[in-house]
Amino acid sequence: MNPKPFLHTHPYEPFLFSEATKLIVGTLPPPRFTTGDLKHDDVDFCYGSRNGMLWPILNEIFELDLKYETTKEATEQRKNFLLEQKVGVCDIVESAERQKIDASDLGMQNVKLRDLVGYLREYSNIETVLFMGGNSKNGPEYFFRRQLKEYDLKLEVINDEVPRMHKLDLPVNLKTPQKSRTITTVSLTAPSGAANRAVGSLQSYKDLKTANPKFNTFDFRVMQYRKFFE
Repeated sequence: MNPKPFLHTHPYEPFLFSEATKLIVGTLPPPRFTTGDLKHDDVDFCYGSRNGMLWPILNEIFELDLKYETTKEATEQRKNFLLEQKVGVCDIVESAERQKIDASDLGMQNVKLRDLVGYLREYSNIETVLFMGGNSKNGPEYFFRRQLKEYDLKLEVINDEVPRMHKLDLPVNLKTPQKSRTITTVSLTAPSGAANRAVGSLQSYKDLKTANPKFNTFDFRVMQYRKFFE
């Protein structure tokens, strides 16, 4: 008899506001954020895991002097940055079940999604969606594509090299499908250690590493993210 699966629910509501022009989209934070068993250097906010790279990357790009601790100040630093830069956060997974309690996307079962298409319609200033990962199974782009099918919509390729870019012509509403706005999606290299092997296999990374042996996978992400966040 299989043990009862762990219900991995997203602990944070979408961080959305009317001025947002960019939207960060991932899946779920590690299970300890659901249970509240945070480490001392976790931040109690989106992408706050001590092992995650998103905030260290943004800290490097914008010289933010961020704190990495479970304090209100650390959380407010991140919220203020997002508001100033007009960047929202809306991970696409609301909840999932897990037989093994870990943070892998592949381990998610019976996934319930947030209505990302609905949020994009509601927050009409969003021009760019930044996926934290590519189109691998159970990744944010993978789920978004699945959701688009329900709306009879699809992504069109702009650039098929990493980071892959697509465009979406999103109808303003279902009653007037001829009226739409174009949203660009970018599938950034995931800000997690699990993606390091994929980075290491990229020819562009190999070339940069050959030119500068000190160049690493974190540097590669900083270089990639800078273009889309600045």
